[in-house]
Amino acid sequence: MSNFGFLRLRVVNPYEMAFREARSAVGASALLASAEVFKSVSDAVADCTLVVGTTAVGTREVRHPVRRLEDGARIIRKRLPSSQVALLFGSERVGLSNEDLSHCHWLMRIPAREEHRSVNLGQAVAICLYELARKSTAARPAEKQKLATAGEVERVNDVLLDALRACGYLKPRSAAPTQEKVRRLVRRLHLSVSDAEAWLGMLRQILWKLRSGKGPL
Repeated sequence: MSNFGFLRLRVVNPYEMAFREARSAVGASALLASAEVFKSVSDAVADCTLVVGTTAVGTREVRHPVRRLEDGARIIRKRLPSSQVALLFGSERVGLSNEDLSHCHWLMRIPAREEHRSVNLGQAVAICLYELARKSTAARPAEKQKLATAGEVERVNDVLLDALRACGYLKPRSAAPTQEKVRRLVRRLHLSVSDAEAWLGMLRQILWKLRSGKGPL
């Protein structure tokens, strides 16, 4: 990260705090010392307007758009000057879980030979950040509409799930996959801050009607 100028490291549930003292991080001790620790992916990306997951795909069934590194990097570079972007990597052993992926807007993969798709975590980070850094340009004007952060979008998602539970759509047996599907659907809306507030208002009114039984919606 330090090699390519990316200095905000966020880690979710690290195995131990000793990562801050990694001796192999020559010249990057300050980056490790300032790393932020979070209990969940949701908390780690709450202030981001674009969350991109990384995956080797392989035989795994994914429900997100998957872009090659060079195509995904082009989109990310355009967003970096005006908004917070999170690039999400999984653990060395198992990668990102379905729950982790449900927080992503889309996924990115490093082109590799079919017989050996998996790349060492540290190498994967270096390859992705190099691709982002090598064609970086001057900052562009901010987008006309300020996009909602992941935390604001998650609030819309939570109220929508409450409404789905109240009306009986969300069944206990299929709750987890349905919640992940709803989260993906909400993120594909690319809500602005004002749109997120409007959706929250409408959904809360619907939920109030459902719970109070005060006539037709």
